Amino acid sequence: MVREQYVTTTQDSSVPAPVPDSIYKIGIYGWRKRCLYLFVLLLIIILTVNFALTIWILRVMWFNTEGMGHLKVTAEGVRLKDGKSEFLFPLYAQEIHSREDSSLLVHSSENVTLNARKENNDVTGSLSIGPDVAQGNAQNFVISSNTKTLFSADDKEVVVGTDKLRVTGPKGALFEHSVETPLLKAEPFKDLRLESPTRSLSMDALKGVFVKALAGNIEAASNMDVLLHSSEGLVILDAETVRLPSLPLGHEGVSGNAQGLYEVCVCPSGKLFLSKAGVTSMCSESQEC
Repeated sequence: MVREQYVTTTQDSSVPAPVPDSIYKIGIYGWRKRCLYLFVLLLIIILTVNFALTIWILRVMWFNTEGMGHLKVTAEGVRLKDGKSEFLFPLYAQEIHSREDSSLLVHSSENVTLNARKENNDVTGSLSIGPDVAQGNAQNFVISSNTKTLFSADDKEVVVGTDKLRVTGPKGALFEHSVETPLLKAEPFKDLRLESPTRSLSMDALKGVFVKALAGNIEAASNMDVLLHSSEGLVILDAETVRLPSLPLGHEGVSGNAQGLYEVCVCPSGKLFLSKAGVTSMCSESQEC
């Protein structure tokens, strides 16, 4: 409370004339003052709590001048020095690679999906690895080592660029259509078997078909006919011994010799049959043709 006294003077007298006292109340009093103090106290508490939370977040997240904890922000991008990274939403990046002395591990509880997009956000290729299946969608699929293509596939063909394709399954490889290759070879001490259970098996080559067994037999079995055909050359059976054990025996003509020898006869149609050997050929007298 401030008390103010105002003194006035007259022209004829130098004695000031008394003026009634007036009392003016300056400031905030009562419940308004208490509310103001309470508001200021509450504001100070909120500022203190916010400041403490900010300090706590900075300490927990390891914020510093270079980045956040092990996550460093450099001119080349973002670098995670140690530890693991967990992303709750999609990650968009131009390049992801590990350190030189460690491998890159991508782990997910459900599946891992990698998408390549154009500028208009259209997906041009994707790779999805789930708990049961790994699926990739792209126009071309290529696996290469340095500058050599090991495997490539598109909607027209599949190319294996390695020097050797090895199939280790106990039942081999199943092809629904034709296979083009310069060499078919079995592993050492194992048999090579080409089989068509319900259809025919054909081996064609522009210059020739070469079949060789270094330490075993070559066997061709068929339910119907086995055809060896050469359009412009010969079919040569070059071996120490050539056996045809199931040739039919022709009708006997003149009695053969006493040594039990037979001769192989060929009909104009190409049919082979046996005939007892005599002093002269007995093939002309047989009726097998």
